Amino acid sequence: MTVTVTKSSDRTSNQILLPSIRWETYRAIADDLEVQPSKRLTYDNGLLEIRMPSDLHENYKKLLGRIVEALTESLEMEIRSLGSMTCDRQDLARGLEPDQCYYIQNEEQVWGKDKIDLLIDPPPDLAIEIDITSSSLNRFAIYAKLGVPEVWRYDGQAITIHQLVGDLYSLSDRSMAFPILRTIDLQNFLEFKSTLKENALIRQVRAWATSHHI
Repeated sequence: MTVTVTKSSDRTSNQILLPSIRWETYRAIADDLEVQPSKRLTYDNGLLEIRMPSDLHENYKKLLGRIVEALTESLEMEIRSLGSMTCDRQDLARGLEPDQCYYIQNEEQVWGKDKIDLLIDPPPDLAIEIDITSSSLNRFAIYAKLGVPEVWRYDGQAITIHQLVGDLYSLSDRSMAFPILRTIDLQNFLEFKSTLKENALIRQVRAWATSHHI
């Protein structure tokens, strides 16, 4: 078995790519790493990638998560936040761990469930991808197979909204999970980061959402 180790230009992030990994091995590793949330797994038909995100990656992951939570509170929407929950299906031989994922429109269907099974439960309504250090695998293809309807991707410069149309994602200028939210609004929120501290930024998000709430 050949093990590929990739070190990014971000000195605190790297990846390990393992070929010929059985589903059962992947699931065992995923279970063992539940207590180490700093690790991200991606599994695609026998290929297993283990990523160790950087501090910058985690910073934007957390900030976008707080933005989502602030929006749902201000817009009086229910939510189930599942962080980097392992999203996988054995019948597809694919799985991954989003940087953040949420049930919003389908929150009622998973409310109170201790264990979510994507064979019978809907996929998360929204996933967040911080793609400062790109994965070696096509994570968007896996999201599409799992049926996740919306993915936000931040590449360190710009944020984009991707919506599932058929089997592929298309860029959108507006969120499906939050119909009043445009891509430009999200970008503006993130640009506040250079001038506002975190709680002040979130107060701006709340004020914006309240002013747009009908």
